[in-house]
Amino acid sequence: MSETIIAAKAKVVAGISEQFKAAKSAVVVNYRGLTVAQVTELRKELRDAGVKMEVIKNTYLRRAADANGYEDLDAVFTGPTAIAFSNDDVVAPARIMAKYAKQFDALEVKGGIIEGKVASLDEINQLASLPDRDGMLSMLLSVLQAPVRNVAYAVKAVADSKEEEPAA
Repeated sequence: MSETIIAAKAKVVAGISEQFKAAKSAVVVNYRGLTVAQVTELRKELRDAGVKMEVIKNTYLRRAADANGYEDLDAVFTGPTAIAFSNDDVVAPARIMAKYAKQFDALEVKGGIIEGKVASLDEINQLASLPDRDGMLSMLLSVLQAPVRNVAYAVKAVADSKEEEPAA
């Protein structure tokens, strides 16, 4: 093989390696059997969530994963492989891929990484069951408002009881 080809491949692997470093999470899937329309729909939803999905040669993925310490991912890089990287939202790739895996039997989630650690299929499914960022923020706000709301009810109850007492 010529040195220019080897250099070009090394550059591709380095680019993928940088994506692994920058990603908060990545999900590896087998997409064989999906129609063009289904893949287009999946990519659109991923793109809307700020997730980048790419189809990359398994040898490149293995080398890039190994360079980042994700040797345990080597087993999932078989067959037609697509990988979804998210640099912002940890939950989005897992949630979207799990949703489409339920919708289309042809899509199979194989594994991935979550915040720098290799994740099993079970861990990705658990992550997928979490609400999105907005849902989590609304849950947090609800929890934070509960004590204030309870104090307000107590003050109102005391005020109402004072109003009902006859003046002496």
